[in-house]
Amino acid sequence: MRCRLEQRYHWRGRRDLDDNRFLLSTSMPTPGQAKLAWGTIAVLCIAGLLVTPFARIHLPGTEGLLPAYGAAVFLAEAITAGLLFSLYYVMPRTAVLILAAGYLVSALSIVPWMLSFPGVFQAFGLDSGPQGTAAIAALRRLLFPMAVVAYALLKNRPVGPVGLRGMRRRIATCVVAVLLWTLTVAFYVLGTAGWLPPFLSAGGTLTIVWMLVPAIALLLYAAGIALLVRGVRSVVDTWLIVVLVALTIETVLLAYVSAGLRLSLGWWAGRVYGLASASLVLMVLLSEAVLMQGRLARSMAAEQRARSDRLTAMEALSAMVAHEVNQPLASMVTNASAGLRWLDRPQPDLAEAGDAFRRIVADGHAAGEVVAGVRTMFRRGARDCEPLDLNAIVADALRRAADETRLAGIAVTTCLHAPLPRVLGNPAQIQRLVANLVSNAVDAMLAGPSDPRRLLVATSGQEDRVTLSVADTGIGIEPATGHAIFEPFVTTKLDGMGMGLMFCRVVAEAHGGRVTHAPNHPQGTIFTIALPAATVSRDASSDDRAGP
Repeated sequence: MRCRLEQRYHWRGRRDLDDNRFLLSTSMPTPGQAKLAWGTIAVLCIAGLLVTPFARIHLPGTEGLLPAYGAAVFLAEAITAGLLFSLYYVMPRTAVLILAAGYLVSALSIVPWMLSFPGVFQAFGLDSGPQGTAAIAALRRLLFPMAVVAYALLKNRPVGPVGLRGMRRRIATCVVAVLLWTLTVAFYVLGTAGWLPPFLSAGGTLTIVWMLVPAIALLLYAAGIALLVRGVRSVVDTWLIVVLVALTIETVLLAYVSAGLRLSLGWWAGRVYGLASASLVLMVLLSEAVLMQGRLARSMAAEQRARSDRLTAMEALSAMVAHEVNQPLASMVTNASAGLRWLDRPQPDLAEAGDAFRRIVADGHAAGEVVAGVRTMFRRGARDCEPLDLNAIVADALRRAADETRLAGIAVTTCLHAPLPRVLGNPAQIQRLVANLVSNAVDAMLAGPSDPRRLLVATSGQEDRVTLSVADTGIGIEPATGHAIFEPFVTTKLDGMGMGLMFCRVVAEAHGGRVTHAPNHPQGTIFTIALPAATVSRDASSDDRAGP
C-alpha cells in the first residue's frame, strides 16, 4: 500500500510542479507586495542614515539585553526554518531546502554566540573571550548569505519526482547535520579558543583577519541581491532581497560606521537590523499563510455555491423543459382526439386516423428527445408551494454567507420591513434566488476595489406585492451588457457561467414576479425582485383552476 501511495504522489508531483499560483516559493508578488518590499527597503536605508552620526556613542551596561536579543533572533529564524522545511515538503525544491538549512544554521549559531559573549554569562564560566564570539559571528555572517546565493542559483532548477520518504529523509538529514555542526563549533569555541585565527589584537583592536569578514559578507550580499533581482522573482525572492539589504546595512553599521565598538549606538542599531532581517521572511510566511487560508475558505464557499447553482440550474431547466414538452403533449392530445373521431364515424376513415396516430408517434418522439437530454440532471421533482416569510429567508441567506462576507471585509446592512406580507412560492427556489443575489453581490465586490465594500439587503411590502432589493458597491454592470444580463451565458465575471441571474429571472417569473437592476451610487448595482403577495397568488391560482 505504501508503494501505491508513493506512485500516486510521484504522479501528482509531476502534475503540480508548474502550478505557481499558490506557493510562496513560486508565486509572483502582487503589485502591492512589491511596493511594500521597496518601501521597506527605503525605510531601512533612511533609518540607517539617521543613526550614522550617533553610531559611536557608547551605551555601557546594556549587556543584559543580549539574551533577549538572542532569544528573539533564535525564535524568528528557527520558526522561519520550520516553515521553509514545510514548504519544501509541499514543493520539493532543493533550493528551498538549502534556504531552510541556512536559516536553521543562523538560528542555532546565535546560541553559542550569545553564550560566549564577553561579560554576559561570565558567572557561569562560559566566557571564551572575544576571539570565540568573533569566530562564531564570522561563521554566522558568511554561511547565511552563502545559503541565499545557493538558493538563488538553484531556484529555477527542474525538479524530479521525490517520494514522501525521500523528502522526510532529506529534511531529517539536513536538520541532523546542522545540529551536529553547531554542537561541534560550540564545543571548540567554548572549550578552547587557541586554534582560532586572531580576530582581535591584544589591545582589543580589529585585525586584518576580521576586516576581511565584513568585506566578504558584503560581496556575498551583493551577489545574492544580483541573482535574486534577475529573472522572474517569487514572493520569497522579493523579501529575501529586503533581508539582504537589511543585513548589508547591519554589516556596515557594525564593521565600519561604529568602527567595531561593542555596545555602541551603531552596534545596537546593527543588531536591530539583524533582528529585522531574521523576522522579515517569517512575517511574510505567516501573513501569506493567513491570506491563503482566507482565499481557500472563499474558494470552498464558491465551490459549494457553484454546486448549489448547478442544482438550481436543474430545477430551472426542468421548468423550461416542461414548457417545451407541453407543446408536443398538447399536439398528441389533439391528434388522439381527432383519430378517435375518425374511427367513431359510421364509416371509419382509417387513412385519416392513421395520419393522426403517426403525428402522435412523431410528437412522442420529440417529447422523448427533450426529456432524454435532461432526465439524468434532476435529483428530485418539484416541491409544493407554500406561504413564505421573505425576511426569514433573507436572514438565513445572510447567515450562510456570513463567513464569506467577513473574510472579504464586507459590511452587511439589512433593512427588513415588518410585518411583511408572505409570498406563495417554492421554498427551495426562493431560498436559492435570494442566496444567488447575495453571492453575486459578494463576487462583484471582490472583483472591485477593497474599500468601500458594503452590502445592503432591504425588503418592503404592500397588500399585493413584496419587494426585495440587494445593493452592492462592486464593479457594476456596463450599459452595453445591462439589457442582456438576465440572458443565459451573459456574465460580468471572468470565470462566470452566465447562468445565475438567468435562474433568478426564471424563478421570479415562475412565481408571477420579475427581477430588475439599476446602478448604485456612487458605484455598484441594485437588484430588485418583486413578487406577488400570498393572497394575490392564491387568488390567481383559484382563477386558473376555475377556467374552462
